[in-house]
Amino acid sequence: MGPTVEVIETSELGDRSYVAHDGEVAVVIDPQRDVDRVESVLDEHGLTCEVVLETHIHNDYVTGGLELARRAGARYVVAAAEAVEFDRLPVADGDELQAGRMRIKVISTPGHTATHLAYRIDDGAGPAAVFTGGSLLFGSVGRTDLVDSERTEELTRAQFRSARRLAELNADSDRVYPTHGFGSFCSSGSATGGDHGTIGGERARNDALTEQDEDAFVTRLVAGLTAYPRYYAHMGARNRRGPGPIDLATPRPVEPDELRIRLDAGEWVVDLRDRAAYAAVHVGGTISIALGQQFSTYLGWLIPWGTSLTLIGETPEQVADAQRQLVRIGIDELDGAAIGTPESLADTDRVRSYPTARFTELATAQGRDGVVVLDVRRDDERASGAIAGSVHIPLHSLIERLQQIPEGQIWVHCASGFRASIAASILDRGGFDVVHVDDEYSWAVAAGLATGPAAVSRPHDR
Repeated sequence: MGPTVEVIETSELGDRSYVAHDGEVAVVIDPQRDVDRVESVLDEHGLTCEVVLETHIHNDYVTGGLELARRAGARYVVAAAEAVEFDRLPVADGDELQAGRMRIKVISTPGHTATHLAYRIDDGAGPAAVFTGGSLLFGSVGRTDLVDSERTEELTRAQFRSARRLAELNADSDRVYPTHGFGSFCSSGSATGGDHGTIGGERARNDALTEQDEDAFVTRLVAGLTAYPRYYAHMGARNRRGPGPIDLATPRPVEPDELRIRLDAGEWVVDLRDRAAYAAVHVGGTISIALGQQFSTYLGWLIPWGTSLTLIGETPEQVADAQRQLVRIGIDELDGAAIGTPESLADTDRVRSYPTARFTELATAQGRDGVVVLDVRRDDERASGAIAGSVHIPLHSLIERLQQIPEGQIWVHCASGFRASIAASILDRGGFDVVHVDDEYSWAVAAGLATGPAAVSRPHDR
């Protein structure tokens, strides 16, 4: 049967961690920062963790590998070529390790990062499990511009060769377990996602294996690279230093008077409620980032790194969920949290609202004087089509470019309403007259209001 593999999904970041085991001994691959989830899997199956493997120094999250290895007394395996500030078991291409009845073979797979490794784990009793990190995803490969933009072409060529090397060194029946490719900005190309994959299956569908021309592959992958979250710039350095344990203790409560002071000082106060509820009623000066799959990605992308952060939640459980998501990207300390409704947290004159609309309503309003349509999608989305006459400022640039927005009533849209909800709250905070277009862009295309693809193509476009 080969080793058993338990999947630990971190859907909020589009990543997966894995526990490979023989029924007694476990090997953990690319664990996230909140290692209690891994420990729960180990306990559930009665496993002893002997080895923790990192496929690469991660750019999209703070690793839990060092802390898990410390707590479990396990060997912590990181590429020998990586300069890190902690003790680890350094490995290189061709090295082999033993864990229980499992044999671990190290395969060098540069591309997603310069020192990237994949691991082939087998027990001699069935197909091997190949943990490919960001080198071979389901249907595509990892992006190659996160290490150094000047090395993008070099690393893209390395990625092409690494994917093909994995296909050559492993059998068609060997199972593929990528870390990225489930909505993560670390993926590139047409990653298909899914729960299962094999080397043979990837031979038939993967961009790097179906394309025989390296130059053509490089041109297509590089052309498809899009903007990625700003917080990525901090992850690599943090992971090389060696992250310590997390603290998920309840944040200090913030009472209404203190909340008012923080808002008056221009601090970041983020409301976790549903975007429709926020539009209907909210505390003026707050920012809406609804708690969900994309919460930490966009908060981490937009917030000035290291700034004070206060959360507003309807319940303590909602705040705890947000806190767990944030520690995964290195936002370890909250300045507090306020629990309650807008009406209970602020005086009446501080409670605000703004309207929401559909694209059909925008089509009717667009001809009126003073109506400004603001598109906050990324540049690559905009290039595929847009509403005629609309102003384009990507969400990740909006705060710095507020002065570029024309006067008038601002109708803000994205691909599905989520990013537009954040933008609407930022505009409201800045004193603009705003309408949140909470709708799928496909309806604008279908109605002839806009040009472009009629469907949202990737989870992080939303």
